[in-house]
Amino acid sequence: MKIIVCVKQVPDAKDVRLDPKTNTLARDGVQSIMNPYDRHALEEAVRLKEKHGGMVTVVSMGPPQAEVMLREAVSCGADEVVLVSDRAFAGADTWATTYTLSMAIRKLDDFDLILCGKQAIDGDTAQVGPGLAERLQVPFVAYVRKIRECDGKAMQVERLMDDGYDLLEVPLPALFTVVKEINEPRIPSLKGKMKAKGIEITVFNASDIEADPEQLGLKGSPTQVVRVFSPELKGERAMLAGSADEQVAQLYEKLSPLL
Repeated sequence: MKIIVCVKQVPDAKDVRLDPKTNTLARDGVQSIMNPYDRHALEEAVRLKEKHGGMVTVVSMGPPQAEVMLREAVSCGADEVVLVSDRAFAGADTWATTYTLSMAIRKLDDFDLILCGKQAIDGDTAQVGPGLAERLQVPFVAYVRKIRECDGKAMQVERLMDDGYDLLEVPLPALFTVVKEINEPRIPSLKGKMKAKGIEITVFNASDIEADPEQLGLKGSPTQVVRVFSPELKGERAMLAGSADEQVAQLYEKLSPLL
């Protein structure tokens, strides 16, 4: 089984802050990590490989420093890693990102399955997975919480819903986005870390994937982020003090005119 996992390098959520001058995310000095949901996608791919055999290829679109994250993916069980990196990709929205990733994946061998995290914690759009499936014209299932069976031609999966789950049978090749309930990611092994140090990372630029320059980066993005800002606190605020009974009385006094 040939499995491709798409991962993204994102700022560590606990360190995210806004630059007060530019009103954009301040990335200087902020640690970058593998998107947490993508960790679950990688873990599931490795488990499928261990059960059915095959190969796991991790693909990431990002700057050169994403190589650190890709080596971490190898230490967790990935067999090959591909970095899709070019200044022409800068500023891409999800539309341009799915185009770039689809062109890179077409450069690889045929695949049986693509796994992605349900969303990235920096953009939170959850659009890249379904957009990529549409670009590649393969069946797509979101919010996969469990992969039950695989006979090489189809997979049975559980799709998480608000009131339970749906059981679906999906023909392969396909693309799934997974939720954190699907597994618990493993800790990198010493053997994996040694392999990661020596692995050769394949790098694709815009020319390598034969991409149309008009569909890359800012030029190929129909949407753009004009400004990022923290919402202003509005309205009156009050702190209640005293015992629980006293606070209830204070709260009633404040709310009674509105009743």
